[in-house]
Amino acid sequence: PAGMRVIVRKEIPHVGAQLRITDIDGNRYTAIATNQAKGQLADLEVRHRLRARCEDRIRNAKDTGLANLPLQAFAGNELWCHLVMLASEIMAWTQMIAFTGTKARRWEPKKLRARLFEIGGKIAAHARQTTLHLASTAPDVQLLLKGLKQIAALSPP
Repeated sequence: PAGMRVIVRKEIPHVGAQLRITDIDGNRYTAIATNQAKGQLADLEVRHRLRARCEDRIRNAKDTGLANLPLQAFAGNELWCHLVMLASEIMAWTQMIAFTGTKARRWEPKKLRARLFEIGGKIAAHARQTTLHLASTAPDVQLLLKGLKQIAALSPP
């Protein structure tokens, strides 16, 4: 469109970086589309990166399972992609609702799994009530309990 410009930057990936299929001749290309007519490249890049939630969501989806398609058939992998999207949405909403004002609000999926989703527990049923017993020695069990209370408070009766 009129007034839109695309700035492409070529850089050498840091030592040990995994090269991607889009890296040509060992160089990584980054493109920024902007409608701002003036400004230094570094300032524009910082401004765009601060707003780059899309990149973060893609990286989080890859950590959740989108990096590897496990099945042979296209339909199976399509279903897998839908499951990854659903898991990503559930994690994002859980972080917004259950962990508002806590450090877990900004954790990546790998850290969420290691700290919260892998806390040992046992489900017990007695007198028509189901109870979840969590490992009291887990470091972030109180944070998980606080998050579960936040979600339970929103549930309809």
